[in-house]
Parts: sequence; structure tokens; C-alpha cells
Amino acid sequence: MIRTPPRPAGRTSLRLAPALCLAALAGCAAAPAHRTAGAGDERADCVEVFRRIDAAVDRAGTGDGMSARVAGFPYLRVDRFLASHAAEPMPDAAFAQWMRRMAALGAQAHAIEIGNLPSDEADRLAQELRELSPRRASPRDAAADCAARLARLDEAAPERRAALREAAVVPDDYSTALRIAGLYWLTRVPFAAGVRRWQEETRAVFARPLAALPVRGTLRVYVPPPGSATPARIGEIVRRAADNPLGIPDARGEDLEALYRAYAPVIEIDTAGDFDLPGELGWGASATPELVTRRPVVYRRVSHARYGGRVLLQLDYSIWFAERPKAAGWDLLGGRLDGVLWRVTLAPDGAPWLFDTMHLCGCYHQFFPAARARARPQPETLEETAFVPQSLPAVGVAERVAVRLASATHYVERVRVGRAPAAGIEYAFADDDTLRSRPLPGGGRRSVFRPDGIVPGSERAERYFFWPMGIVEPGAMRQWGRHATAFVGRRHFDDPRLMERYFSMLPPGADERP
Repeated sequence: MIRTPPRPAGRTSLRLAPALCLAALAGCAAAPAHRTAGAGDERADCVEVFRRIDAAVDRAGTGDGMSARVAGFPYLRVDRFLASHAAEPMPDAAFAQWMRRMAALGAQAHAIEIGNLPSDEADRLAQELRELSPRRASPRDAAADCAARLARLDEAAPERRAALREAAVVPDDYSTALRIAGLYWLTRVPFAAGVRRWQEETRAVFARPLAALPVRGTLRVYVPPPGSATPARIGEIVRRAADNPLGIPDARGEDLEALYRAYAPVIEIDTAGDFDLPGELGWGASATPELVTRRPVVYRRVSHARYGGRVLLQLDYSIWFAERPKAAGWDLLGGRLDGVLWRVTLAPDGAPWLFDTMHLCGCYHQFFPAARARARPQPETLEETAFVPQSLPAVGVAERVAVRLASATHYVERVRVGRAPAAGIEYAFADDDTLRSRPLPGGGRRSVFRPDGIVPGSERAERYFFWPMGIVEPGAMRQWGRHATAFVGRRHFDDPRLMERYFSMLPPGADERP
């Protein structure tokens, strides 16, 4: 089933939205004591506010597809990580934090959706909400006010808390209907053979000596902005960030910046044409997203994995290219825009435990375990499990991981660990969430993603042949949270239990490989 994308509320900046929501929830006890309407009237009024906001977003097509709606709770959004807590025992403090994090996702999504409305739709929405309540100055204020009111009512009602646990689910990004129509149980057999063939070809590439890898053009080396930290500081940052009721490492500000810089990869790209130059994604003269500058940019975000009773911090880095050029002849895989994501999963002490990568279509998912990761035995099955083309030694903060990309296909061909290069082209960092609201040349803003999370214009011809595997628009670039990464089986890049399913963690010091 394909997830119904979220809807909007609140015209506020991307960075302030979560803070506004948390502030509103924290201050909900200060709601006016003189209000005479009952809780039912208050709830109905606010549900109508969000209904009007959703209707405006639907008309304009500005829905944001990153996190899922929560049925019956219009001010909340949920991702797979938060949904993984829904059935677990949570004391009041943990439940409140869980709910606040969903409220922050909701506030951010609503801010983006309303901020991306065309001016006429924004004005129409503002007028509709003023008619409901003249004291509300803007859609943003109406959304923030109603989010606080509904949160106060829901958190105080045991039946609403129970309903929230049931409703906090994220539908997967596979279509069962497509699989039925495509006779999946039969067609998966040749697809599985194709996956194994690609894995064998990839292993052959990784088996070559580094010097034997082909270079079609010039090998360009991109390095992160300078920054380093001692292992002690990294460990302290991660431990301090996890000091909260849910134990979620939630580094902010200078601490998060230190982590990003400490583990940002060096990226080596065989550059044979403009299609191998990374750049800044946005809106230009075209009706579809494009690279608006060739300034090398790495987009970054934080995610989380779960391992046993712990929550692990993940650092995600992605780059975009103008295209994957079509090869001579019949090429199903080439097309406009291409991107690669590199992820670092940290152990509780802040040391890298595991690396993995995918293209931003959800394709070519590969794992690179560091010294403290051990592969778990997997069942014999046609379904895709963890593909490991290379294992890595222990990675300290004094070393850099260098990721080598091929020309045109941008396939990962090698990962190296060593000292940072003495010279290179310094890339800039950008927040991955900025892609959800980019300026338009003629004014206004728009996400580079459709409401279903797909980048328009990045479709590939493979969609005409690969659809029986149940992935809508296979090969198209996608938004975070919308990456199905297996043709055979069901697997999502943001599944918080993914790493634990495939790998076990050794304690510090027990990193001698057999």
C-alpha cells in the first residue's frame, strides 16, 4: 500500500517549525482559563481548521510526503522510527516526548505545505480561517494554536492515548495491488536472478586493485569543510544527547555540527562530463527540478536506528547530479537527475559501527560493516538481504572514509579508510529538509518532491518493466522516508530495525575480524 502523503499548516520557516510546536505544547497549560466552550467544541473547531488547511494543500498540490499522517490526529505526523515505539510500554515522560516528536514532525510538515502554497491559495486559506475565528492572524497561527489545544486534550484522555498508539503507523512503499497484477510470486524469480547477477558484477569490481579501476575522465576529489573532534568529545556528545526519556540521541547546534564534520566522507568521482559534477538542487527555468548551480553541495540529515534497547544515531549525507546519461542503445536506467546517499550509523560510544549507501531511487543498497559489526546469518530465500561488497577496519575520528564513484552510473566502486587528502574541492553542507521548500524563479516556493515523495521528471524507462515488484515509479529519485530498497521482498532504508536485522555489534575493543 502506498502511503497517503501528509498535508499542511502554518506559514513559518523550516527551522522554526519544530521549535514553535514544542513551545506550544510546553505552554499548553497556559491556555486561556476563561474559555467557555466545552472540550468537544474546542476539538471540533480545531479539526475544522486542519480540514481547511488540508483542503487548500490538496487543491494546490503542495502536500509533503516525508512523514505519514496519523489518522484522527491531524496535527501529528509519524515516521518509521517513531512508529516503532507505538506498541512498547512508555511511562508518562516517555509518552509525552514521543508525542512531542510527532507534533514537531507535524508542525514542520504543515509549515512547509502552507509556505509552498501559491499566493492566491494562501490568501484564500487565510480568509477562510479568519471567518472561523477572527482572532487568528494567519494559517500558521491557527495551526500552532490548534496543535497546542488538541495535544492538551489528547494527552489528558486515556482513550485518546490508546487510540494514538493504534494510529501511529507508516504504510510501506510497496503496492500489493501491483504485485498481484504483476504475478509477483512468479515474476520475482527472474528479478531475484537479476539482483544476484548485479551483486556478482559489483563484487568483481570491488575485487579489483584500486589502481585497476577504470577512469573515463579525471578523478576529482571532494572534501568536507574542516572539522575534527577527539573520541572523548564525540562519545560525550552522543551520551549527553541521549539523556532523555526515550534515550534518543538528539544532538543539536555545535554538537551536531561537530558530528557531521567528524564523519563526513571524502567523495572521489570519476568525472568525464557535466553529468558527473555534483550541484545544488532546486528550481530553474524548467518545469521540473534541476541543478541550479554546480556548486558542490552535500545535503545532510539525522536519522535513528534501534539496536536492542538502545537508539543509535545515524548521519546521512547525499549528493545530486544533473543526470545519469543514457548509454548507447536501449538504456532503461538513464534519465534526468541522479543522487547517492552515504549513511554512518554510530555505536552508543560515538564510534562508527556500520556504513551503508544507496542511490536516491532506493536502488543499489549496499552495506559496509566496520570492525565492530558482524553479519548475522540470514535464511536461504529469494528475498534481498544485506549485500556486503566490502568490509572496513575500525574507523576513528583521525581518519576519513573516502567513497569512490564511477562516471555516469555513479555506482560506488570502492570505500577506503585513511588520512584525509591534503588537497581537494571543498563541498558545502546544506540541510536536506531545505529541498522540501525551494524558491521559484518568479517568486513563491515549491518542494522538489511531489506529494507522493517522487522527484518529478526523474522517471526512468525501467518503470514499464519493473512494476510487478510493487514499487511505484521504480528508478525515480525519492524523498527521505520513501525509499523501498528491495525489488524482491519488502525493505525500507529508514526501517529503524534494519541494521539489527542484518548485523550484531561487538563491544569496544573486540574488533578483531576472524
